[in-house]
Amino acid sequence: MDSFFSSGGSMKRRNFLASVASVLSLAETVQANQDQLKKNGKSAILLWMGGGPSTMDIWDLKSGAPTGGPFRPIATSGDVQISEHMPLMAKQMHHAAIIRSMSTREADHMRGRYYMHTGYVPNPNIDHPSYGSVLSHQLRRKDLAIPQFISVGGGSMGAGFLGAKYNPFVVNSDGRIRNLDMKIDQRFYQRAYALDAIENAFINQKRGSLAKEHQAILKETFNVLTSAQMDALKIAGEPENVKERYGDNNFGKGCLMARRLVEAGVPFIEVNLGGWDNHQNIFPTLRDTKLPMLDQGMSALYEDLEQRGLLQDTAIIWMGEFSRTPRINGNAGRDHWARSWSVVVGGAGMNGGIAVGETNSDGTRVETEPYTSQDVMASVCKALDISLGTTFTSNSGRPMKIANSGKVITELFG
Repeated sequence: MDSFFSSGGSMKRRNFLASVASVLSLAETVQANQDQLKKNGKSAILLWMGGGPSTMDIWDLKSGAPTGGPFRPIATSGDVQISEHMPLMAKQMHHAAIIRSMSTREADHMRGRYYMHTGYVPNPNIDHPSYGSVLSHQLRRKDLAIPQFISVGGGSMGAGFLGAKYNPFVVNSDGRIRNLDMKIDQRFYQRAYALDAIENAFINQKRGSLAKEHQAILKETFNVLTSAQMDALKIAGEPENVKERYGDNNFGKGCLMARRLVEAGVPFIEVNLGGWDNHQNIFPTLRDTKLPMLDQGMSALYEDLEQRGLLQDTAIIWMGEFSRTPRINGNAGRDHWARSWSVVVGGAGMNGGIAVGETNSDGTRVETEPYTSQDVMASVCKALDISLGTTFTSNSGRPMKIANSGKVITELFG
């Protein structure tokens, strides 16, 4: 019993807290179940493209235009064309819709990431909750022992004024929990029981509510780490052909894990694929690295969810913080651009095989009604049967509507 005792043999509360700090942090997402929150069996997956992908080289090609680049469009299973370097996804496009008239103002990485994750521009006085936190709050399941919002590979934003229990639970693509190097073995159980005994001792000494709160958090965390539902993070046991279909890379593994987490009932999963900030040599980078990885993982996710009967209840959102300039720069790259670009959505009853809106012939401006982050979120909420009248209250007491009063993109429905 070496880890929980001071050199003099006496237990100290600060040693206890230090020993379990990493464990306690896990419980911030699983502290309480609230009866008033909706449980409707639906989920959402955000495929987050950190860095700002060039959507006109993927979803809205301008072949033949001076801004178009070398890639050519190909036909798909829907009424849209996409990049020739997305052949597997082309077979799944009847499930997905391309929103080609996105127009936003934030072309800085941090500001764009915040805005596209929350629907709000950064404000020093308010820490807005991310879409993952909002949706997991609304779709929370009382029978789920593992966290309601799981981020694979990082990239997510936090819960803001909703509180730490709605923060993302971050894991690596191999299922390891970020910032926690701990095995669930006999020693773990011994430590947990010892810590529980310590807390009981402090509670019995009537030292206030803090010990009771810590004990409750510890028990919740213990339940998370020992739940059989945590097996959803373990993709190693999947058949080899399934793992090969998704791809032997972090994004493919993350997409496979997302499917497993949807099966387990997790309301919101975010899978991160970074590396899209291509200011130079963009075309070989996309052709040889980024697009093959994206194509394989994203198409496998759509196909697998559909075959398992899960796609009808699962919304999939593909987006980054912005896109890249139509103009190709002197380093054969594209720079930051938020004025005219694309987001892709599908599943959960949304219409697939279509393009919503359009840009002009060289991609420099939106020609139809422009859409925003708020509009995408409002549409996803509708698909998930979440009322757009839902209102939250910030720490300052200010009422804030879900999706920041965004409008539903009507072409996605009916």
